[in-house]
Amino acid sequence: MRLLIIEDDREAASYLSKAFREAGHVADLAADGLDGYALAREGAYDVLVVDRMLPKLDGLSLIRSLREQGVETPVLILSALGQVDDRVKGLRAGGDDYLPKPYAFSELLARAEVLSRRRGGAAAEPTAYRVGDLELDRLSHRVTRGGQEIVLQPREFRLLEYLMRHAGQVVTRTMLLEHVWDYHFDPQTNVIDVHVSRLRAKVDKGFERPMIHTVRGAGYMVRAGGEA
Repeated sequence: MRLLIIEDDREAASYLSKAFREAGHVADLAADGLDGYALAREGAYDVLVVDRMLPKLDGLSLIRSLREQGVETPVLILSALGQVDDRVKGLRAGGDDYLPKPYAFSELLARAEVLSRRRGGAAAEPTAYRVGDLELDRLSHRVTRGGQEIVLQPREFRLLEYLMRHAGQVVTRTMLLEHVWDYHFDPQTNVIDVHVSRLRAKVDKGFERPMIHTVRGAGYMVRAGGEA
């Protein structure tokens, strides 16, 4: 699963992120409602784990806004407010499940997995991406271009996967730092430039038209043919 955890308690957020990753999933973090709303609209997540009491934009308002914008990603609400009326309000706001605090992570994980499976029946995330003659298979971790296999390191694979998921769109440094490196700050290094350069050498070398483009002052883009 790819999850977004929207939680302002740093200790709780760190614990959840680590626990989900140890269970084999990918977890992004947002520390307030506004950041969480922006990421939830932009990112391709299987499940959103949303704390009800959030700064800047409370959890229920966040969920209502997402539903109004047509975002149907399943939402699991976490809250210290566990009375029946509180749970009803959460579900009526657009939440799919409601788990009162304190909770056991094993139950949280099981509930998130159920929500992810439900979503998979209607609008599962693609298992493969294709842009022009470039293909990426998420299940086999195989990348080919023009029928030729391209061997990538794990980080390079995640980078290309994210770029291809947003094919034709500008992907910013911040987006890459948060979704590929799990940094929620700019470490002031050239780590992105180095990895994009290595990826470009593997993906574009020997082909007439480049696939990975640099959009000056904005970020990067994967698209078939032409100049950026």
